Amino acid sequence: MTTEIVSSIVSSGVESLGIALPPRALSAFESYFRYLEERRQYFNLTAISGAEETARFHFLDSLVLLKAAQFNNMRVIDIGSGAGLPGVPLKIAEPSIDLTLLDSTSKRVTFLTELSTVLGIGAACLHARAEVAAFDPGLRDGFDIAVSRAVARLNTLCELCLPYVRVGGSFIAMKGADSDSEIHEAGGAISALGAELQGLFDYKIPYTDSARRLVLIRKLSATPEKYPRRFARIQKAPIQLASLGESDGSVDSR
Repeated sequence: MTTEIVSSIVSSGVESLGIALPPRALSAFESYFRYLEERRQYFNLTAISGAEETARFHFLDSLVLLKAAQFNNMRVIDIGSGAGLPGVPLKIAEPSIDLTLLDSTSKRVTFLTELSTVLGIGAACLHARAEVAAFDPGLRDGFDIAVSRAVARLNTLCELCLPYVRVGGSFIAMKGADSDSEIHEAGGAISALGAELQGLFDYKIPYTDSARRLVLIRKLSATPEKYPRRFARIQKAPIQLASLGESDGSVDSR
């Protein structure tokens, strides 16, 4: 009965969003929920639990991305994937996605690897720090879309995620509705990393009062080779608004 709640909420939620799910997607979401509940505490995955909360605040929140960008046949990387969000729900809903899940915590990557097998989605699961793996020739400039739900300032996320995106591709950051100042703050980073703000997609998670925002950033040119810097350096000296004429500290060696 609990898993049926998940499929019922997801089914009605995607209908309200105008998203069509492929066959067996609802059963996949049920399996995802069951496995997440079984392994959540052991792998320290998420504070959200229960069928209704998981279906709304994890699954439907992730699926909204399908309204903001074209994902079919795209190579997608989910950076800081954690419990597989938003990457796994996107793959369930759009099986043509070539999905890579990246996380810096080995336990979580173990969970993601097991989850990929349980659901049969064929996702590549990488245990690596985003700022290190971004220099791998097989990953840098290699993705049509990078997505991240990670809790970090947008200027930090841009430096970590944009190097993975090919020129002409997009980075989509999942943010709160009150992120105006954070977006303004990230203007210098977006420009320095070879990108531009493409647009904002404001929404409410279906059947909740939770207002969210997707920040869509378009990659215009190759990210300079000095980025991303070491994470400690990113935190200590984030790239500032170019208009303020402030140094980003990037003259330091990596």
